[in-house]
Amino acid sequence: MPRRKNFRIGVLGSGFIVNDCHLPAYRKAGFQPVAIASRDAAKAAEVAARHGIARAYGTYDELLDDPALEVLDIAVPPQAQPALIRAACERGTAKGILAQKPLALSYADAVEVVACCERAGIQLAVNQNMRFDPSVHLAKGLLQNGILGEPVFATIDMRGIPHWQPWQAATGSATLWVMSIHHLDCMRHWFGEPERVYCSIRPDPRTRFPHDDGICTTILEYASGLRAVIIDDVWTGPAREGCPGDLRIQWRIEGLDGLALGDIGWCQEPYTTASSIRFARKGDGDFREVTPAASWFPDAFAGTMGQLLIALESGQLPAISGRDHLRTLALIEAAVRSAAEHRAVAPSEITDTNF
Repeated sequence: MPRRKNFRIGVLGSGFIVNDCHLPAYRKAGFQPVAIASRDAAKAAEVAARHGIARAYGTYDELLDDPALEVLDIAVPPQAQPALIRAACERGTAKGILAQKPLALSYADAVEVVACCERAGIQLAVNQNMRFDPSVHLAKGLLQNGILGEPVFATIDMRGIPHWQPWQAATGSATLWVMSIHHLDCMRHWFGEPERVYCSIRPDPRTRFPHDDGICTTILEYASGLRAVIIDDVWTGPAREGCPGDLRIQWRIEGLDGLALGDIGWCQEPYTTASSIRFARKGDGDFREVTPAASWFPDAFAGTMGQLLIALESGQLPAISGRDHLRTLALIEAAVRSAAEHRAVAPSEITDTNF
């Protein structure tokens, strides 16, 4: 956590993710959101009253024009996000921006946004909050400390039914840009950059807006020989049509020296259910199990804002910087291309090596 917690934060957006995740997590961590704006001025005022925020602006421009704000927390759909970031860069008053994932709906557009912030001298971080799920965070520690040995095989298996937001229909994506982006970023966080991506998709029979990627299976191939498999299944069988469901997000890391298993509480009821992790090494008589008090939603959101505030204190790049996020977007676009062309795709086919 940052030493200084009283950076003055302005929040753009007043939807579920702000109301139920960002603001409760910030208050719990001691951060200081002092202003909010939304497309709906009445909703912004309502959220401000609920969370004790001093100022509710009638428009985004009014908030962006406030020179007292040091940090912007932009929580709007990805279609609207690049324009707001560019507007903040034009003003040049904010020191840092925490943006949502995806930063934009194409790698090329995201590159432009990252470059815009760099020209303006604004630290840009991206809210890839699964990295701060307690089980994911603990798994990263096991890997860094060599507890599991060299990774051999890893999986993330999501059988969950998200609450779709109206803006998602306009993207034409049900899963890759919405859910898989978390899991691909998590694999990058754990293991670094894969050499190739192979993705196979089909539509979800339940989701009504046009899409191809309701059910996705993605394989990541690493130079070390590690293979990582992600199953994103938002259908899960007829769980909403009268069949008992089996909703879960579980992960597994198999190493030469040990095994770690995680269960993420996000898709359980209530959505604040804590995640858990079990791990064991060669020679252990049984698994050691840890169930942290914190959960992915909302607690992880203090982590993503916290790493931006730490960057502002230190002058270093945020842990989840805009440039780092570009590598996750390259994996998404590689997966999209792989599914369309039925072949493995190297992320280097997507990335702009000149940036």
